[in-house]
Amino acid sequence: MRKSLFLLAALLGSCASPPIHPPAPPAQAPQPAQADRPAPQTPFESWLAVFRQEALAQGISAATLDAALTGIEPAERVVALDRGQPEFLQTFTDYLARRVTAARVERGRALLQEHAALLDAIERQYGVPKAVLVAFWGMETNYGLVQGSLNIPASLATLAFDGRRSEFFRGQLLDALRIIDAGHVSAADMKGSWAGAMGQMQFMPSTFRAYAVDGDGNGRIDLWQSLPDAMHSAANYLKRAGWRAQEPVAVEVKLPAGFDLRRAGIDSRLPLADWAAAGVGPAGGGALPSVAGRAAIVLPQGWQGPAFVVFDNFDVVMQWNRSLNYALSVAQLAQQVAGGGGLIAQIVAGTVSTAQLITLQQTLNALGFDAGTPDGVLGRRTQTAIRQYQVLYQLPVDGYPTPAVLAHVEEKRAAAVAEGKLTQAPAPTAADAVGQP
Repeated sequence: MRKSLFLLAALLGSCASPPIHPPAPPAQAPQPAQADRPAPQTPFESWLAVFRQEALAQGISAATLDAALTGIEPAERVVALDRGQPEFLQTFTDYLARRVTAARVERGRALLQEHAALLDAIERQYGVPKAVLVAFWGMETNYGLVQGSLNIPASLATLAFDGRRSEFFRGQLLDALRIIDAGHVSAADMKGSWAGAMGQMQFMPSTFRAYAVDGDGNGRIDLWQSLPDAMHSAANYLKRAGWRAQEPVAVEVKLPAGFDLRRAGIDSRLPLADWAAAGVGPAGGGALPSVAGRAAIVLPQGWQGPAFVVFDNFDVVMQWNRSLNYALSVAQLAQQVAGGGGLIAQIVAGTVSTAQLITLQQTLNALGFDAGTPDGVLGRRTQTAIRQYQVLYQLPVDGYPTPAVLAHVEEKRAAAVAEGKLTQAPAPTAADAVGQP
């Protein structure tokens, strides 16, 4: 009887209408529908969330963070440019020829006249020659025509997350957000290079915050559209970096026969009178300028290339961009914009590829000359190793990696291998040649 009643109850229950929302299991919390569940965060989104909290803690407004960081994603192009390495080393003369062109010189001269009132006033205030300011303008953005089109917060966030120089770019990103927060530019309009440089003079965010000036007096600093802001800011930077009024940056010189090339180098400073006494004079003839400070001889393309005497203002330009080629090109462009002539020396030195320089570094290391990590970059450590090798084998001591130097080094290594003093080293890999991390 009990069994029959149980079956009847079961049949009656099966005929009832099903509930609209089935009850949740007694011991479990309600489960959201699949479409309502938040998607898992990517590593970049997780990093960005932590960074946002740090920025808020440092006083950057939520509105600025929303405007600058919402929806951004890592930019693969930025990472590729940061890690890229040229196939060939760019010689000084190649570098100069691409940047100090006849068209750029002509345009610079025209702009020097067009903005004479502004530039004259800035020169009087800061002591920086107007031709030098125009040269920086031409070198950095081709007189404002190429300022970069990448979103600065997105680029800096990519580089801060990527890890190669994350701490540096994290600081630059915070400074970029502070600039937006101060009302100088909107997040959407803050555009520039892949590395975060922006405006007519390509200031990094930290440089903007430290040196940028409201040159037109409108209450905000616009390095993109306001030429007074850009020029005052550049002059302010140079003055505060130690610019010496009425002194040159660099002068092309001719070295006397038998000049000891070991005396050349950015760190080898002497009074200019001592260089003159040693027979160093301007390449175009005449006398060296009257300069109170100490000077150095630099050979940007080795003993077969041009020679320059450089002064304290050269060091100031190197603070702007730590490239010998860049600093010398600024000096050359300023000289020509002001009405002077171009390079005088005739160039006969060759160059090596990045892969060949890696081979040279590896071979020097194997022979006992410390060239550092074989990376295809001609840094001071590599130049010192080349100089030491040149001294030992009585070659011209200029520290420059020509094909002839590479051939000489490889010949010595082959001899050492044949004598059993060294083992044959592996050739550089493709990853070495392109500078992969």
